[in-house]
Amino acid sequence: MKSSRIKEPLGDRILTIFIYTVLTLILIMVAYPLLNIVASSFSNPNAVIKGEVTIFPIKPTLLAYKTVFNNSQVVTGFVNTIFYTVVGTIIQLILTVLIAFPLSRKEFVGRKVIMMLIVFTMFFEGGLIPTYMIVKDLGLVDSRWALIIPKALGVWQVIIAVTFFKTSIPTELYESAQLDGCSDIKFISRIVLPLSKPIIAVLVLMYAVGNWNSYFDALIYLNSQELYPLQLVLRNILVLNQMNTLSPAVAYKLQHLQGLADLLKYALIVISSLPILLFYPFVQKHFVKGMMIGSIKE
Repeated sequence: MKSSRIKEPLGDRILTIFIYTVLTLILIMVAYPLLNIVASSFSNPNAVIKGEVTIFPIKPTLLAYKTVFNNSQVVTGFVNTIFYTVVGTIIQLILTVLIAFPLSRKEFVGRKVIMMLIVFTMFFEGGLIPTYMIVKDLGLVDSRWALIIPKALGVWQVIIAVTFFKTSIPTELYESAQLDGCSDIKFISRIVLPLSKPIIAVLVLMYAVGNWNSYFDALIYLNSQELYPLQLVLRNILVLNQMNTLSPAVAYKLQHLQGLADLLKYALIVISSLPILLFYPFVQKHFVKGMMIGSIKE
């Protein structure tokens, strides 16, 4: 029995092989450093110093992770980062939805002017010093809210949300809900939000990743080390090489274990990156749908 499968032209097969080859090379270039960091964090310090580690641990050990979690500053930074990420993302999500949905309605008077003013802030801003003075006058310096309030709304996220609401929430649905006596708050909470899971996933991922990786605001506004997020603690160790932030007992151990300093750096990179990497697969489906839906509808 002859196969009914259409034979692919030679040019298409060559192109397919070329594309897969390029994508494989890109995958290797991206994956190798990640696997090398993970393997190094579990390897023997001497093997790390000698550069013997590739993508598999050599003489596996949990010494780096035990040392990291024995450091109270790292643990405190991890807890602080979770707080900044969760609370900041919730506030940002609420504000984004509340401002984006009205701006997506044609009957909202002045929406174009308001949208123009919002977009204007993407290209022109006061700068670091004026922003710092405002934060200081509000009494937010050296407080947790200094990392949440000043960036409580993202312009790019508002634009994405407005586009989604325009294309996915019909005006007829809003008018029908009004005829049934549904208030604006109930319409948003009971109709808009359940229909907006893709864009909510997009916003949550964008805001959460930004909050998790943020360290510059903490560097500017925070003075107390007990408020430092994990990324700032990581910066102090990786960039400034401030290994004295560790406890005296661990510092004493570092003097006798060559290579443990580099081992700690690798372990800190894994610890700071792992939560976001684990979070992404759960929202990937909605993320792709939310990013594409506005581009295929008018």
